[in-house]
Amino acid sequence: MVSSPRAVRPATRLVDGLVHAYAPHAGAVGALSPVAAFRPLPGDEAVGHAVAADLGRAHYTTLDAAVCVGADGAQLWRSRFEPEADEVFGHRPGCELSPDGRVLWVYRPDAMAGRGRPDQWVAVDAATGTVLARADLETVGHGAVQRAHPASGQVLLNVGEGQDGSVIHRASLTGGRIELARYPWDDRCLIDLSPDGHRFLTVDHAQNDLAVHAFPDGDVLFTRTAADFGHDPDTVFLEWSGGHLSADTVVATLVGQDEDEEDWFRHYRLDARTGRVHGEFDARTTDPYDIHPLGDGSWLTTGPDGHPVRHTDA
Repeated sequence: MVSSPRAVRPATRLVDGLVHAYAPHAGAVGALSPVAAFRPLPGDEAVGHAVAADLGRAHYTTLDAAVCVGADGAQLWRSRFEPEADEVFGHRPGCELSPDGRVLWVYRPDAMAGRGRPDQWVAVDAATGTVLARADLETVGHGAVQRAHPASGQVLLNVGEGQDGSVIHRASLTGGRIELARYPWDDRCLIDLSPDGHRFLTVDHAQNDLAVHAFPDGDVLFTRTAADFGHDPDTVFLEWSGGHLSADTVVATLVGQDEDEEDWFRHYRLDARTGRVHGEFDARTTDPYDIHPLGDGSWLTTGPDGHPVRHTDA
């Protein structure tokens, strides 16, 4: 199934138990007010979430289900994970909508949930909750990062296995089945996809380097270590954060300690095509992870109330 991009899907945050949706691409700068808010059903604790572009419904995952609710809070469908989890901690199911809003991709960390089986990746009809296809993953993950390609219908999935590493898969929904490919690494963490879908960014699980890869094959276009940013690679490391500020620019995050053993971090810009380092970048945040590039030259951080703040260089 090939997705045709529609309206830009809103950004979402879980704040005070509600799934909030924001429209950062509308041009507003500064603290963003939600354009919609969805309350999970009584007894549900959302751990993953996505909101449709038309703001008519929200999808979320709990430890035992994927759920869809309407703007009025009514349940539209529920897809249960059977059997119920034996474990409460150490596993976080997640979800990602396709760009056209038709398919909800659900990652199920079944092994860590105590379901006696490997993890699953499930394609669900976003309108009805019907399972369209599922694939078994040879992973024992705690959680995952999913990134939908803007045009091809393919999705990237990065399963984090804790100390055992990180596994990245690519999939598409074709003829009622999931066509699954696993990249040949167990030591790279997916950070993001470029907004034009031509490249994706990973960071070494041991934080020794970052790499920009061609999509979809994963060929490495370039790598950068701390030394390329003017730091000692024995004491300074790449953090698992950053991403594509635009189609042309990547933001990298470096972390280290000063002479007083105080932690520090810095963000840098580099050319997404050549890897040339352009210099430091002020992301206006006090947390190395609190940066969400939007791909249009702007990025989100988190305000004191938990809602996002949109920044631009201007």
